[in-house]
Amino acid sequence: MPYRSSRWDRLKDMQGVMEAFAVHVDGDRDSHLVLAGPVVTGVADDPEGGEVLTECTEAWRELPHFERSRVQLICIPMTDIDENAAIINALQANATLVIQKSLEEGFGLTVTEAMWKGKPVVASAVGGIQNQIVHGESGLLLQDPRDPEEFATAVQSVLDDGQLAARLGQNARSRVIEKFLGDRHLLQYVQLIRKLG
Repeated sequence: MPYRSSRWDRLKDMQGVMEAFAVHVDGDRDSHLVLAGPVVTGVADDPEGGEVLTECTEAWRELPHFERSRVQLICIPMTDIDENAAIINALQANATLVIQKSLEEGFGLTVTEAMWKGKPVVASAVGGIQNQIVHGESGLLLQDPRDPEEFATAVQSVLDDGQLAARLGQNARSRVIEKFLGDRHLLQYVQLIRKLG
């Protein structure tokens, strides 16, 4: 099960993920896509979230029945932080792969969370994601996030090759341990202070 979680934001390209998956990822395999985002009334600083969710829902309804049956749209509650974290954790832990096909992105927290859990990630080669993932080693980077065929090829390669998925997931977790944990940053600060002092 590919999984995509983010705010309902046009730059996260949730609708593009859904349409590329439904149309271009082989429907003969038993694969489903979960698009998860927050309940839109639970995010005060996201004025367009409701519009984007509505657009995604309408696009989902327009998919042919079989393709629609392979895509689930989920709104995650925001009132209880523990409940929210448990749902996100369960979705990521049970996903075959995690997708972050953003059109623009800083540091992708969803990317690092998935990598930490040892999940292969297919993500756009934009912003900070390019520093988080080494293409072909700790995930797969899409050079053109708007290209549905490039997206489908990357997703299908992970779905079809369990060894590739396992290798990407193991390397992803190692990369998070090596580069992105708070302890590592504290050690770097200490080293910098010693160097400057």
